[in-house]
Amino acid sequence: MSKILIKNLRVLACHGVKDFEKVNKQPFVFDAEIEYDFFSAYLSDDLNDTVNYSAASKMIVATATENTFDLIEKLAYECAFAVMENTAAKAIDLTVYKPEAPMKLDFDSVGVSVRLERTTAYLSLGSSMGDRMGYIDLAVKTLDEVRGIKVTKVSNCIETEPYGGVAQNKFINCAVEIETLLSPKHLLDAIHDVEFRCGRVRSKHWEDRTLDIDIVFFGKQVIESDDLIVPHPDYQNRRFVLEPLKQIAPDFICPLSHKRLRDM
Repeated sequence: MSKILIKNLRVLACHGVKDFEKVNKQPFVFDAEIEYDFFSAYLSDDLNDTVNYSAASKMIVATATENTFDLIEKLAYECAFAVMENTAAKAIDLTVYKPEAPMKLDFDSVGVSVRLERTTAYLSLGSSMGDRMGYIDLAVKTLDEVRGIKVTKVSNCIETEPYGGVAQNKFINCAVEIETLLSPKHLLDAIHDVEFRCGRVRSKHWEDRTLDIDIVFFGKQVIESDDLIVPHPDYQNRRFVLEPLKQIAPDFICPLSHKRLRDM
């Protein structure tokens, strides 16, 4: 992937934990590497076919100067989000340095680096309690309101029998395609928050619930951790997962089986 580079972008701003840092401006220095395939810009020689580095720099400056944050970690992420949310960049690696940090030590600078990457992920949604369609609709709306998540496709809903031998009620299920700037872990945290806001109570595995959201695919990544397995285990044998997915992503190729969804 091609990269657009911004080096040593200097800004005077007020950020820091100490009271005087919130009123007395001090220098901050930014480096950014913005990933974007600008081969089309090479062919066309047209600014519209690339990420405008001047505009991206102004987004960083505006974020830094129009806000006051305690932590440079917060500052770095806010600047990275500003660029990713307002351009078609594929990813950004952003570093912010604080050369006049209030430390009684001999140093050149302190700083932090963050990365945001745009990923297409696929989620499976289900509800078997209360206003099932209402919970599905609320979940889609709430997901789309989470910073770093944009809902791009929603399948039709289907009604299916309960799975796992615990739940008693029929489910309403659908699949959702999202574009996300969140990591798999942070996406999972956001999903759990959406489930909680929709009345989900976790007590017994596979029981009836107001809302269940699973990450089926996260780009082409294969993830195995204590909290998350992606692709979701046994998804290909679950009609309530596979059928809605095939509606919105028939040509997606599973990174494990290497099969297209339409062929499963």
